[in-house]
Amino acid sequence: MLNVAIKAARAAGAIINRAALDVESVRVAQKQVNDFVTEVDQAAERMIIETLLGAYPGHGILGEESGKEFGAKDSDYVWIIDPLDGTTNFIHGFPVYCVSIALAVKGKIEHAVVYDPTRNDLFTATRGRGAFLNERRIRVSKRAQLKDCLISTGFPFRPGDNFRAYMRMFAEITQRSAGVRRPGAAALDLAYVAAGFTDGFFETGLSIWDVAAGSLLVTEAGGLVGNFTGEADFLEQAECLAGNPRAYGQLVGILGKYSKFAGVEDKLGVDAAVAADKQDDDSQDD
Repeated sequence: MLNVAIKAARAAGAIINRAALDVESVRVAQKQVNDFVTEVDQAAERMIIETLLGAYPGHGILGEESGKEFGAKDSDYVWIIDPLDGTTNFIHGFPVYCVSIALAVKGKIEHAVVYDPTRNDLFTATRGRGAFLNERRIRVSKRAQLKDCLISTGFPFRPGDNFRAYMRMFAEITQRSAGVRRPGAAALDLAYVAAGFTDGFFETGLSIWDVAAGSLLVTEAGGLVGNFTGEADFLEQAECLAGNPRAYGQLVGILGKYSKFAGVEDKLGVDAAVAADKQDDDSQDD
């Protein structure tokens, strides 16, 4: 099954690379504020679905662009697809984006592929068999102190996102780590944690297709992944935290109070701090 997923990811990557040669001619639509879809996303997803269902016609499909329109509706096997994670980067010619494909069996991620077509980097994982980058085994980093760690993140960009709360998270992590980076493609961010290129990652507002494949890469590379409070059942909770085990524990200690699953006292404390920030900003505007 992994080999079919790899074939599908590479075929989608070829579509993306051809379009990248003349990205200004690509038709772009806006799903909501700052959330874009292109004809390339749609063509890449069609290619992936055709390849997967050609091999496994009884499997289900959950795609970012087509939802559950294709495939079997009641299968225990569901392919979770993000055909172009990092669309905003792509339409600006910023070469950080990827194809993400995962297979869930009875709700558990069993196979994962994250393919970066600009670098021809192929990240793969199968449950219990490890994680690989271009067929070489990868492991999370061994850095033990957050002050030495490089952390990646994603900025909130949708209407209704709590940007002030995010800025408090960002400030805390920035001051306690070696640096924070915002590449712009969550699936690739998770792959980089798995490979040890970064030591941790956090983001809110994510969908299951953003994190399904990357989460298996991280765990198969020896890392941990969950929500901000450290709970492992996170795939559909719209918040994701990942890292090597030591960094992960320290990040949970910082970010747990910002989780929508945090305790009442923590939530009240964050709400009060965010309200104080807003009041300070309003007084400066006056």
